[in-house]
Amino acid sequence: MLRLLTNRRVWLSAAVVAVLLAVALWPTTMTVEVATVSSGPLVVTVDEEGQTRVRHRYVVSAPVSGRVLRIELEPGDAVKEGDVVARVRAEAPPLLDARTRAEVQAAVEAAKATLGRAQAEEQRARAALTQAERELKRTQDLVRGGVVPPGDADLRQDDARAATETVSAAAYAVKAAQADLVRAEARLRPSAPDVSGRVVAVAAPISGVVLRRLRESESMVPAGDPLVELGDPQQLEIVSDLLSTDAVRVKPGARAMIEQWGGTTTLEARVRRIEPSGFTKISALGVEEQRVNAILDFVDPAEAWAALGDGYRVEVRIVIWEAPTVLKVPTGALFRQGEQWAVYAIEDGRAALTIVELGQQTGQEAEVRAGLSEGARVILHPADTLTDGTHVEALGQ
Repeated sequence: MLRLLTNRRVWLSAAVVAVLLAVALWPTTMTVEVATVSSGPLVVTVDEEGQTRVRHRYVVSAPVSGRVLRIELEPGDAVKEGDVVARVRAEAPPLLDARTRAEVQAAVEAAKATLGRAQAEEQRARAALTQAERELKRTQDLVRGGVVPPGDADLRQDDARAATETVSAAAYAVKAAQADLVRAEARLRPSAPDVSGRVVAVAAPISGVVLRRLRESESMVPAGDPLVELGDPQQLEIVSDLLSTDAVRVKPGARAMIEQWGGTTTLEARVRRIEPSGFTKISALGVEEQRVNAILDFVDPAEAWAALGDGYRVEVRIVIWEAPTVLKVPTGALFRQGEQWAVYAIEDGRAALTIVELGQQTGQEAEVRAGLSEGARVILHPADTLTDGTHVEALGQ
């Protein structure tokens, strides 16, 4: 009888151990968040803040030394070319000594050279505009004949528009150079006996609006002292300072999207120029960064961005690569496996470690070149405890 009880205790202990081992070794199921590998468009952009600015700014200066009378114009007031924007009661300047006269003569020669260069640039810009209009007409004829796709005509239209703006900028540059030459020559002219006390009217060199009033109250000013700043708000551009490592990936002509500007729509823009010289900027974290200015032009008509003015903040997204259809996976599913990228795919209810080959990437998605197929389910944000072969259950199922 004692032996029978002992055997029962041994068998009972063995059964308990077996149950405990089964429970310990029984595969556990981990609940995970999943996403599906899909095909679709992928756009890789460089995102940065930008600022609008009037493309051509003109600082109107005092032509003679004297007392500037109170300037009544307010910022935002419209002026036409030739309108009086300020008045200066002149005072007879002292006679020029030999050194000052030599400096003024050098300034006159420099102003003449600048004017000549500006006139040459205007001629070159007008020739380029003529060529662009000729290419546009030829392409439109080819489109009507079905020889080339309609998109070629759009590109030629953009070229013609850019050439027109270049001619306008060159014409403004000629006017500014002419004004500089007149101002430089005025300093060489001998003062008339009655010059003192004479009120000199200062005219606007362009039609536009007053951007800034640099002098308001009556005060003494030397010749060349800035009085008001003028510009045309209908000729806005965008400047965005990019990290130099991003700027090398951006090409002139690249498409850009303007967001967070205050309107309800996304504006279209195009990169006109990447400036050749960078500068150092201290970030919000106190880190020195090398920055490069990218200059963009609006593609949308002026009515779409009429609410913007000079110095307004915008968000700029410059497209550096895009494709209409690629196989893509959320970047939240990716992790490093040695020197390669990997994901955990779900196969028969288990996590399967899968090595993938990636192409272009954004902050949310990445192009899959090999390793996954469309429709495959992958685990998002895999935990450190997740291993190959682990039983998984999709969240919500």
